[in-house]
Amino acid sequence: MDAWRVILLPGIVMPAAGAFGDLLADLDADVDAVAKDLEVYATSTPPPGYSLDVEVAGVLASAKARGWDQFHLVGYSGGASVALAFAAAHGGYLTSLALLEPAWAGNWADASEAHKALWPEYRRVAALPPEEALPAFVRMQLRQGVDPPARPEGPPPPWMAQRPGGIRAMVNAFHTYDLDRDALRRFHRPVYFALGALSNPDQFREEAERLARVFDDFWLEVFPRRHHFDPPHRADAPALAASLRSLWQRSERKSTT
Repeated sequence: MDAWRVILLPGIVMPAAGAFGDLLADLDADVDAVAKDLEVYATSTPPPGYSLDVEVAGVLASAKARGWDQFHLVGYSGGASVALAFAAAHGGYLTSLALLEPAWAGNWADASEAHKALWPEYRRVAALPPEEALPAFVRMQLRQGVDPPARPEGPPPPWMAQRPGGIRAMVNAFHTYDLDRDALRRFHRPVYFALGALSNPDQFREEAERLARVFDDFWLEVFPRRHHFDPPHRADAPALAASLRSLWQRSERKSTT
């Protein structure tokens, strides 16, 4: 069997290599995986006119540089939002789609009032000074009563200096992007959604429920002890690796029927 070709997209905070290191260690040699950083961090400041189309073009360029015309796409948080936009724009390239708690999943009218209220608050938080913005950004994505993770000891890594600007750029991009729901309805490959039970349900569980009504082959897996900042690709990497392999095998079976 040929190796499974996979592109992994990280969230808006940790670089791809660090975000997916544990998961990559649990994937076998028959997986040709590329952990790709977000384009918003390709330069010291977000590129002028930044939108999710910039990220979509970056994924396509990465695949073409490897000569891939079919691949599996895995995204976490902001990277999962990019993965949704890619599936809408270039779904024919994908053999499956894995979404690990997308930070955003469309500005659709059927969102609840609680979900809609998150986005003005995210834009407000993104405009705060960095020392206030990042803790508030974390708290918003957790279920009420769940403690945020402890801050790492020592000085922050150099790449953290880009994160406040990147978060603002991506939150603004979510506000203006038109995610094509009809194009996603035409995507008939298997779709997997990993949900942490300790994450903010108004954001992530609602996303799962709405996307389950869009995709015709949708698999939701709930990780009871995980949340957005203690995600399964780091804390439950063997279990997530097994689920991804099941997804990719399911995609192969679907291709032959």
